[in-house]
Amino acid sequence: MKLDLHTHYYPPAYFERIERSGGDFSFGASPTGQRIIRYKGARFFGVTAPMTDVGKRLEDMDRVGIDVEVLSLSTPNVFFAEGRAQIEVARMVNDAYADLIAKRPGRFLGFASIPMDDPDGALRELARALDELRLQGVVLLSNIRGRALADPAYRPFFAECDRRKACVFVHPMIPAAAEPFGEYVLGPIVGFPFDTTLAVARLCYAGVFKQLPNIRWLVAHAGGAIPYLLERLDSGWRDFAECRANIDEPPSTYLKRLYYDTVTFSPNNLRLLRDVVGTHHLAMGSDYPHLSRS
Repeated sequence: MKLDLHTHYYPPAYFERIERSGGDFSFGASPTGQRIIRYKGARFFGVTAPMTDVGKRLEDMDRVGIDVEVLSLSTPNVFFAEGRAQIEVARMVNDAYADLIAKRPGRFLGFASIPMDDPDGALRELARALDELRLQGVVLLSNIRGRALADPAYRPFFAECDRRKACVFVHPMIPAAAEPFGEYVLGPIVGFPFDTTLAVARLCYAGVFKQLPNIRWLVAHAGGAIPYLLERLDSGWRDFAECRANIDEPPSTYLKRLYYDTVTFSPNNLRLLRDVVGTHHLAMGSDYPHLSRS
């Protein structure tokens, strides 16, 4: 069976909520006329038909031989909304995923979106998504509205994920200091792997991987620069006391226990990742249906 663990599906009502939000995210058109989402005025990503069209997804899956897609909500996830609205968006998306999985058994699975700005609401939605909706894990952005995943405020949530032995899919977001990424579509091109790398490094040095070993972490985009920087991270642990404050072993020990998807544009990068973490810690992912040439 061929599973694609990194795919994105957007219920049509989700885009409607973004359009009504009036915040940092807005809709526009690319030079080719494609509908795009902008973040603080800069191009964020283009909207493609399979993002909302289940029939088109199934056609593409059958054409390339994908048996099952694991669906998740990409950036900005639920974090264009605030307060109660963030919880409502998470519930709406998670319910839509559960409904699609039920209607198309054997073709789709899903990672739940979580309203992390509300600690109690996050724990409630985690329980609802895993226990009632029977989703397969959660997706979190590499920063939550500028706050690092390693922030102590999120530790109770991760402790519950650890208790449940849940899968946590770390998906990139544009770095908190977004201004340098405003030109040339640098947000997704460069900012995404940068922020993934930063998020994973901070989680490691903060001791999250050591203290909560039962979480099954899946890192997007082949780990960003983590495979390339592994020896440098170990060197930091040896050279700087603060890098040893929360972990007893070199970062590579913990980072090789994570799982990494195969979303990369380079066979050389994929070979490096394989050589660093081993084939048993690779998970096939495509980032479908992003990156349409249209």
